[in-house]
Amino acid sequence: MEEPFINLTLKLAREAYKKGEVPIGCIVVREGKVLSKAYNRVEELRDPTAHAELLALKKALKNSGEKYLYGCEVYVSLEPCPMCAYALVLARVERVVFLAQDELCGAVMSKFNLLEEPAFNHRVRWEYVPVEEAREMLRSFFRGLRHKIR
Repeated sequence: MEEPFINLTLKLAREAYKKGEVPIGCIVVREGKVLSKAYNRVEELRDPTAHAELLALKKALKNSGEKYLYGCEVYVSLEPCPMCAYALVLARVERVVFLAQDELCGAVMSKFNLLEEPAFNHRVRWEYVPVEEAREMLRSFFRGLRHKIR
């Protein structure tokens, strides 16, 4: 059942890539149905907090009419950063699945593990499902940025 969600997440990341955004896509799912979807829009909105996860969480909350996202799963193409990881905790997400590690500032397993922080009042289960396309899209994006800078 996860494959369609992974494919949609990758499709959103490709859309972000085409628009010059860091290629990250995210969806929120409850009971097998997509509640919301988003991709990074930091450049477009000129907002450093317009990460795919935050945008998708806000849409899911609005679409559900609820304060929390109990029973929801989040699929995202890159390991959440500290801001997004804590947003998952605050939103009471059940589980997050990510497709590529963020070795610089990943807040699930790479640099930090905020989803299992004992000081927080909610734990988000997580799973890393490595998908080469997600990793390669990010590498290609940042390689292109480095060439533009030179």
